[in-house]
Amino acid sequence: MFRQVTPAFTRYAGFTRLLSTETKEAIEKAVASAPVVLFMKGTPDQPMCGFSRATINLLGQVGVDPEKFAAYNVLEDQELRDGIKEFSEWPTIPQLYVDKEFVGGCDIVTSMAQTGELTELLEEKDVLVPEDE
Repeated sequence: MFRQVTPAFTRYAGFTRLLSTETKEAIEKAVASAPVVLFMKGTPDQPMCGFSRATINLLGQVGVDPEKFAAYNVLEDQELRDGIKEFSEWPTIPQLYVDKEFVGGCDIVTSMAQTGELTELLEEKDVLVPEDE
């Protein structure tokens, strides 16, 4: 359904600290890697939590173009998992970014889908599969 982009984040073992410059830069690069970016548990083909699955399903239902989408599996890297929460100042995963801007987690995305705001945002950013395809 969507292509998976595998992050190359450096691992740090055993202690909690503020977001490092290196991790911040890696997250900024990931956020800029595609117009629509999802940090999730698992992959689009194999989500590892219900919230990640629900978010992927919503993005698929509204018709996000797979060529304009990247997903990062936070379960592959603890630094990413901790860092993305600090980067966005949002405590949960999944986290959706559109055009380098943080949109929200599953609850926000679900609410936006129900009101039509999600489709409007994605149409405005021209990231949906063209209707003639």
